[in-house]
Amino acid sequence: MRIILTAVLFLAGLFNLFLGVSFLLDPARLGAAFNLSPVGPGGLAVLRADMTAFFLVAGGCQLWGGWRRNGDLLLVPALLFGIAFTGRAISAALDGTAPGFAMPMAVEALQVVLAIAAWRVLPHHKISEIAN
Repeated sequence: MRIILTAVLFLAGLFNLFLGVSFLLDPARLGAAFNLSPVGPGGLAVLRADMTAFFLVAGGCQLWGGWRRNGDLLLVPALLFGIAFTGRAISAALDGTAPGFAMPMAVEALQVVLAIAAWRVLPHHKISEIAN
């Protein structure tokens, strides 16, 4: 079970790293795929900085946590995607939905479940042990 969970965690981490790098290299195109449209250089900078950071941190923690077999690192992507899911749920309740609205929520929910499941299965380490 742990090997399968770690493999799926690695795939999710690679997917998130790919998204992060894609936002860094072509924020306008990928932003459009996420229903985001930048306004001028400031908007492009926000997409390039914030979305890149979100996905690189999530993917990096998934890969590092799986590689080092450290469940504590998986709390970071669980929180990131949990907050994103909650924001979408609030938006759905207050603003309504559009076609395709459910898919990102399903991906976020899956990422949270994956991170929490792996967190429960993998060992936990002290912060001082992570750097070594």
